[in-house]
Amino acid sequence: MLRSEKRDFVVGLEEVYRQSNSVIITHYHGLTVKQVTSLRKTLKASGAGFKIVKNTLSKIAAVNAGLSDIEHFLSGPTAIAYSADPVEAAKIVVDFAKTNEKLKIVGGIVDNQILDIKSIHQLAKLPSLNELRGQIIGVLQAPASKIARVLQAPAATLARVFQAYADKN
Repeated sequence: MLRSEKRDFVVGLEEVYRQSNSVIITHYHGLTVKQVTSLRKTLKASGAGFKIVKNTLSKIAAVNAGLSDIEHFLSGPTAIAYSADPVEAAKIVVDFAKTNEKLKIVGGIVDNQILDIKSIHQLAKLPSLNELRGQIIGVLQAPASKIARVLQAPAATLARVFQAYADKN
């Protein structure tokens, strides 16, 4: 890699660290190209990304982004999964690691907090932002639909009484 390419790579990685709410650091040694491509596609479909990184350049980018605490995670064949959604990348990577034991989760950063492997597994069990939004909308809509049913009930009951009276005569 040329020096100018290294600078561009560090700047790009620095942006990933700054803009992503979630960065999961993994070791990918032993994964085939097909497996890495599959993981990338799954992450991309969810609005996340997967990038194989050079450790020395990644350390520089982390320090520039104010994340010098993750340097100890950056050794060996390292790749990062990143996402704006704090939970989505963790869910996908943890699920993928269950079926592909060669992908090892090393650690991560969520909202500028360093997470260990156990914390990432706990994070993956949480609902994603979209799932939480759906639950909130469901809770907000429930009272309105109950009110509509209550208001319609007397009219429906009255209609059934009239229908029964008409059927009788």
